[in-house]
Amino acid sequence: MLLTHVLVTTAGVQALHLTGRERLLAYAFGCAIDVDHIIKAPFYLRAVGLKDKRGYYWRSSLQEPVALIWIVPLCVALGTAIPILFFTMHIAMDYLVRFEKMPLYPYSRWVTRGFLIDMPDKLKEAIVFAAALCTNALLYFSAR
Repeated sequence: MLLTHVLVTTAGVQALHLTGRERLLAYAFGCAIDVDHIIKAPFYLRAVGLKDKRGYYWRSSLQEPVALIWIVPLCVALGTAIPILFFTMHIAMDYLVRFEKMPLYPYSRWVTRGFLIDMPDKLKEAIVFAAALCTNALLYFSAR
């Protein structure tokens, strides 16, 4: 899903004509918040090994809506809503996938599976990927 996050973020950057610091913030909150997967990889390997274990909780509070507790004040301090916008886009895409999520972690252990859980994840990702790819192409060629 990382490539889909990059495509959606790039579409947002193009649509909003972001440059400089705001472009950096867009990619940081639209894509780079997945860095916790790198941090959690050794724990996964220790617990599960190299096999694919569905249900392993990969996420941290960095990737849950509860992160808005620190993102909103950051936006106020920076004088821009770009982190909220791109973080929300990232979270919306993550919540399309059926794996377990804890929106209020670590303050609550309440678990949800996100949106459209009856639709296959690969289909949802393919639709978002295709829409983002087309949007990027449209925005790129319309700016020329």
